[in-house]
Amino acid sequence: MPVVGGDSGVTTGTSSRRRFLKWGLSATAVVVAGGAAGVELVAHGVLPGQHLLYVIDGACSVALPPESFDPEGSTYLGSFFSQARNTRVGYTLAYPPGHDKGSELPLVVYLHGWGGNHLSSYGGLTLARALALRSATGEHLPMAMICADGGRGYWHAHPGDDPMSMLVDELIPLCRRLGLGSSPQKIGMTGISMGGYGAILVAEKHPELVSAVAAISPAVWTTWPQAHNANPTAYTSAADFAANNVVAHTSALAGIGVRVASGVLDPFHPGVEALVHALPHGAVVDFSKGCHTGPFFAAQVPPSLGYLSRHLIS
Repeated sequence: MPVVGGDSGVTTGTSSRRRFLKWGLSATAVVVAGGAAGVELVAHGVLPGQHLLYVIDGACSVALPPESFDPEGSTYLGSFFSQARNTRVGYTLAYPPGHDKGSELPLVVYLHGWGGNHLSSYGGLTLARALALRSATGEHLPMAMICADGGRGYWHAHPGDDPMSMLVDELIPLCRRLGLGSSPQKIGMTGISMGGYGAILVAEKHPELVSAVAAISPAVWTTWPQAHNANPTAYTSAADFAANNVVAHTSALAGIGVRVASGVLDPFHPGVEALVHALPHGAVVDFSKGCHTGPFFAAQVPPSLGYLSRHLIS
C-alpha cells in the first residue's frame, strides 16, 4: 500500500525552521541530528573535542534558504530477499508530485549513512518531501528516489554481504521493471557520509549505470591505517581498502557528472580535498562553512537534487 507524504513512518519537520530549531538545542543534539553518521564519528573517535567546540560556538551553523514544497507524491515501502546480502532488504520508493506507479521517470538511488536503513531521512526530509522541494525558479524535480538497507559495510562487498551487488543486480532491476531509470537511461546516485562515499564508489565501479553523482559530506579516508583506526568494520584489510579507495579510482568518473560538498570543519574534509584534487575536470565542488552535522546536510539537499535533475532530465 502506498504511504503518502509524512505518513511513511519517517519523522520529518514541516519547515526548515522547525528542522533547525530541533538541531539547535545543544551540541549533542546537533551531532545526533546528523543521524547515524554523527553517531559513527563519536563512537569511533573521529569527532575530536575540537569539533564539538565548533558545534557549541556556532561554527557549524549553516543558513538554509527559504524552502517551498508541492504536495508530496506517494511513498511505497517494500522488501525482498537479497541473494547478494544474504538477508531480507527493505526499501523506500518515493514518487515526485503528480506521479505514481506507472509513471516512467528518471531514478535517483539514495544511499544512507552508517547505521541507517531504508527509512533514513535525506538531510532531515523524507524522500517524498525532498522530491516535493521546489527550486528557486519554481521548477519541479520529476525524479523517483529509492533507498534500500545497505548495512554498515560502506556499500562494498564484505564476507557474506555485498550491498553493491544488491544495488546493481537486484534493486535497480526492480526499479526498471517499474519503469524507473529504464535502460538505456542511466541512474543518479546520492548519499550522505558513508552514503556519499558509496555513491561515488558505485559510480566508479559501474560507470555504465550512472549518469551523475551528488555526494554530501562523503566519508573518505586516504590511508588504510586511518580508516581502520576510525572504523574497523569499514574495510576487511589493506587490500580491501585499496580496491575501494575512491580517491585512487577517479579516472572511472570521466564522463559522469560529479558534485561533491563538504563542510570545511568536517573531520572527513582532508579526505574529501584529496578526492576533489583527483576528480576529472568539470566536477562541481562546494567547500563551505559547516561540519559533519545535520544543518550542513540539509543545506546541501536542494543543490544536490538540482544537480541530479539537470543531468538526468535534460
